[in-house]
Amino acid sequence: MRRRTHTRIRTGAAVAITLAALVSGCTIEPDGGADGKPPPGTGAGGTVLAVKIDNVGPARPQTGIDAADVIYVEQVEAGLSRLMAVFASHVPATIGPVRSARETDLELLRQFDDPVLAFSGAQSKLLPLIADAPLRARPPGKAPAAAYYRGGGKVAPHNLFLRPAALKAAPSAGGLSSTGFRFGPRPAGGTPETRRTVRFPSARFTFDWVEYEGRWRIAMDGERARTSAGKELAASTVVVQYVKIRPSRFHDRSGNVSPFSETVGSGKARVLRDGRAYDARWKRPTAEDGTEFTTADGAPLPFAKGQVWVVYAKA
Repeated sequence: MRRRTHTRIRTGAAVAITLAALVSGCTIEPDGGADGKPPPGTGAGGTVLAVKIDNVGPARPQTGIDAADVIYVEQVEAGLSRLMAVFASHVPATIGPVRSARETDLELLRQFDDPVLAFSGAQSKLLPLIADAPLRARPPGKAPAAAYYRGGGKVAPHNLFLRPAALKAAPSAGGLSSTGFRFGPRPAGGTPETRRTVRFPSARFTFDWVEYEGRWRIAMDGERARTSAGKELAASTVVVQYVKIRPSRFHDRSGNVSPFSETVGSGKARVLRDGRAYDARWKRPTAEDGTEFTTADGAPLPFAKGQVWVVYAKA
């Protein structure tokens, strides 16, 4: 559903969220913004908080990403990977390490209504696009001073962490409704599968089904993924979404071109849930729409309740 066709619906929802927050004592801050940018919509706070997460070896283990509702896995320069963790239902005290944004993020985030994006910075030519995007950009310098700090026993640039409470954003579970995801009981069909590996040119992700835990344990680059607190990362649903990955107009300081993952359009996907794999189709007509996943016969394909990992693999 396009943003402009249902602004009134979302405005009503935002009012309801605001009232609920006032009753519960939560803080929702209209965006006067360090950047002076007036808020789109109602000004009642971002519906989700998206945080760009460093994912190279020196950045691991990460902090707080086990609390994310959705984790998007993107390919970046030199075939490496970066994560975008989206928080709606619960926001932890600390998240990180935080790294820079990419053009792929801007298209991906247009599905949300007034999202907050926390990131460490971006390539200079990309900054105007971020400024014009329908989101609240909150890198260091445009966020309260208490929001970011260096630490975690890591070396720069892998040691920037976020205290999300300082942003005074107000994510809510209802913010996920625009993703197009559906949740429900396991559908019929599918094939038994207990392991799936997805490879980027310089990174790989392996998902192992653990029956007694009812989730997919995650390994990155051959090592079991854990948080800084020692908790194993795991997903209830894993989506391997096959997309076109092409060079963007931007590059890093070393001259490596930033890849752009096209998340608008349609294509094939492999959805893992409950120890089974489903061949699926994905469809996202415009950037303002969420992504619908259907079975081979066109029926909606529900996800298992819990954290969702979406890995953008090359079609």
